[in-house]
Amino acid sequence: MENIVEAKNLTKRYQSCMALQQVNLTVKRGEIYGLVGANGAGKTTFLKLLAGQIFPSEGEFTLFGAHQQRAQEKQRMRTGAIIEMPGFVPQLTIEQNMEYYRRQKGIPGDRVIEDTLKTVGLWEVRKKRAKTLSLGMKQRLGLAIALMGEPELLLLDEPINGLDPSGIIEMRNLLKKLNQEKNMTIIISSHILSELEQLATVYGFLDKGRMLEQLSARQLHEKCGNYLEIVVTDVEKYIVLLEKKLQHKDYLVLADGTVRIYGLEKDAVAYSALASENGIGIRGMSLKQNSLEDYYMSITKGGRENA
Repeated sequence: MENIVEAKNLTKRYQSCMALQQVNLTVKRGEIYGLVGANGAGKTTFLKLLAGQIFPSEGEFTLFGAHQQRAQEKQRMRTGAIIEMPGFVPQLTIEQNMEYYRRQKGIPGDRVIEDTLKTVGLWEVRKKRAKTLSLGMKQRLGLAIALMGEPELLLLDEPINGLDPSGIIEMRNLLKKLNQEKNMTIIISSHILSELEQLATVYGFLDKGRMLEQLSARQLHEKCGNYLEIVVTDVEKYIVLLEKKLQHKDYLVLADGTVRIYGLEKDAVAYSALASENGIGIRGMSLKQNSLEDYYMSITKGGRENA
């Protein structure tokens, strides 16, 4: 499968601040690559590098196989992007803003505006001025501009920001349709991890500019797995027994004393029996499924180590 983007030791430094630190990743054609990370993790910086808005301090990346800056500029004709808030001319209507960007991009034909606005659900309100649009409508207009010319690669930074629940579902379905029907490759960041979990086929976990891990959706599902939460009368005694008798060290003691046990290798009964057979009372026990947010927290400093 063709590599659409390939980064090697990609680094971006702003004076003493390291926005990206030696990031390595590969995005293949047809993938929906989800960038997972808190604010300041480096997601927007990475997308800006791909879009040519900023340039690397060290390392390199290829775009459709192109290494050199001039060659990459040509390849960006095959790319659409929404990074941060799209810029519109406030006094112009939705349709007029589309026409402005159509000419700027050199995309032939007037029909493309109607088709694209219908795709994102803005055709019926095309006469509204940009200055009157809600945040969600601005996101839709930004996506419409990015989609003009049918790009092969779509770069989306927080595309569902400002959308109501129905708008989020519509956006998710639209991106899935573009990916499945047009084989469009999408790189998307979002702080709404529960939504990203329903969309991405590959994940890259960024933290403080570093790439912690890259997983396919299937690998992530396998890694998340189930975990057990057990509330006991003597937490200290229980975790000693957990390590000594069951040789299990992958656990977390929450602030309220709940013991969360990851990487279950035995039936849940074995963990309850460990307590009852050693004179420890059980106040509660439940088997749960890790979410994408849980997994991200578990591999960063905000996760198991400090919870």
